[in-house]
Amino acid sequence: MLNSMSAKIVVIGGGTGSFTVLSGLKKKFSDITAIVNMADDGGSTGQLRDELGVLPPGDARQCLVALSESPKLRELFTYRFEEGALKGHAFGNIFLTALEKMTGSFADAIDLADEVLQVNGRVVPVTLDNVRLIMRQRKGHDIIGEYKIGNMPFTLGEQRPILELSPPARLNPEAKRAIQAADMIVIAPGNLYGSVAPALLVKGMTRALQETKATIVYVCNLVTKPGQTDGFFVHDFADEIERFIGARVLDFVLYNTQEPETSLRAKYIKDNEYNVAYDEQILAQSHFTALGSAFLSGEAVQHSKADTIATSRSYIRHNTNAITQHLIAILERQKSNFDNKYAQE
Repeated sequence: MLNSMSAKIVVIGGGTGSFTVLSGLKKKFSDITAIVNMADDGGSTGQLRDELGVLPPGDARQCLVALSESPKLRELFTYRFEEGALKGHAFGNIFLTALEKMTGSFADAIDLADEVLQVNGRVVPVTLDNVRLIMRQRKGHDIIGEYKIGNMPFTLGEQRPILELSPPARLNPEAKRAIQAADMIVIAPGNLYGSVAPALLVKGMTRALQETKATIVYVCNLVTKPGQTDGFFVHDFADEIERFIGARVLDFVLYNTQEPETSLRAKYIKDNEYNVAYDEQILAQSHFTALGSAFLSGEAVQHSKADTIATSRSYIRHNTNAITQHLIAILERQKSNFDNKYAQE
């Protein structure tokens, strides 16, 4: 019989979104697997990848830090150099790169980092293939690179971008096993086309998510991204997630109904970013259950002054505790349904 607090939880996504979700989950669960995007090629990660030929460490680093039980080590791994040749680089990225070079395996590098960081859970690359994200253009040249795709404006109207991984990536067997064994799978929020999509486009992901008995939950983004998701509603984000997966697998979608504090909202509007709207009538007719609530953290995010290489990031985040409590409630609901069914039999 499933005890919600001992449930096996899998989180799929990129860096910041997964970091946010994992930070709350680790306080309540002990069996957590973060399956992380491996197409990142921007900022510090992109430089290390291009110059040293390693797999991208950035998103894995953020997940390791989120699950770490050591405050000092978390601080060390997020530290960015402020001067010299390493200016802008995160120590954790360099550390993972060194481990990969030493062991010859990115998977082994993460396993060693797990021990050093005293991680509550594990971090698993979605693929161990060296891949790039590509956006296929109907006219003109294809766009290559997650960073470029994730941060460029493209006006497609009713057409949605065609994304692929090149070469076609294979699902990491360890990631597949985690998905098969999971009680709940959470698809984290994040840059829809530049961070979340690459984690879902790996060959074998569709079948794994179709065959798992886990409850699958998508945590929707808080705001739209100018030039990419302008005018998107919650159901549009959910539709895109399932388009990337290639199947209708979502059981629940969590979305925010809370307005940000006035000054933060002004910053978003200035950048042409707006709260993701929701249509309750459309959501009520969806094949998944949509749960809206107050999910804003209410705290501005502080960034290192040395973070000169990275892309700009949002001022606000999801409230990790609120997300976690809703996920627990879903598990309890599923457990109750199971118990009732078992009692009737």
